[in-house]
Amino acid sequence: MELAQVRLLVSDFAACYRFYADVLGLKPQSGATGGPYEKFSPHTGSAGIALQDRSMMAGVLAEAGDTATGHRSLVVLRVDDLDAYCAAITARGATLLHGPAPMTDRMRVAHLKDPEGNLVELQEWLLLRG
Repeated sequence: MELAQVRLLVSDFAACYRFYADVLGLKPQSGATGGPYEKFSPHTGSAGIALQDRSMMAGVLAEAGDTATGHRSLVVLRVDDLDAYCAAITARGATLLHGPAPMTDRMRVAHLKDPEGNLVELQEWLLLRG
């Protein structure tokens, strides 16, 4: 078994596409800016995030068409230099909700939301201090 992707159901596909491609800098698989589906990948690693138009998925599972309430997901991305990455994405329009700040003695984090309200955590792993 292999994890292929984490898929987020979204109502405003174009806004979310721009966020993951243009703001966070992830690589789109096909360039389908209007949807109804697109997979995004970081420049390293094999994990991916995909967007799926909520109304299309509701045609398969009616309950998927329900309005999302509360926090249903937390997308986590690891970066090498959290401060530099946060400076770059805020210059491209991102709004940080928290951080960059220590979360544990081995990790610094920052948090933001995509246009649909999905939480995104940016992590910088630190070397063990000893």
